[in-house]
Amino acid sequence: MPENLTKKAAEMLLRGATLLSEPCPYCKGVRIIKEGQALCIGCGREPEKREIPKAEKRGTASKSQLEITLEKKAESLSKDLENESNHEKQQEILKSINSLLDTLERVKNKHGLLHNSV
Repeated sequence: MPENLTKKAAEMLLRGATLLSEPCPYCKGVRIIKEGQALCIGCGREPEKREIPKAEKRGTASKSQLEITLEKKAESLSKDLENESNHEKQQEILKSINSLLDTLERVKNKHGLLHNSV
């Protein structure tokens, strides 16, 4: 990997870029993205610039960043649960998922109450 790509990628990550789970469509290398700008760390190509979708709308109220984070965390734990074979670890993951879902429900209720009172 060329040093200039490494430096650019490191700078992007320090400014809040995210590693993408999908590999580069050209060389299958690791990609990062920030504000719709994707960069392959392997070949340096920047595939199509695309807009990152805004938070999903729920009626007229949008999801809070906390709701989005909790949903992503629940999805991640769900994948962990699917791959876990140890029964005790499965139980720990399920407890974490239940706790996240309870918190998410409280946040949604509070967010809805705040939005409705505005």
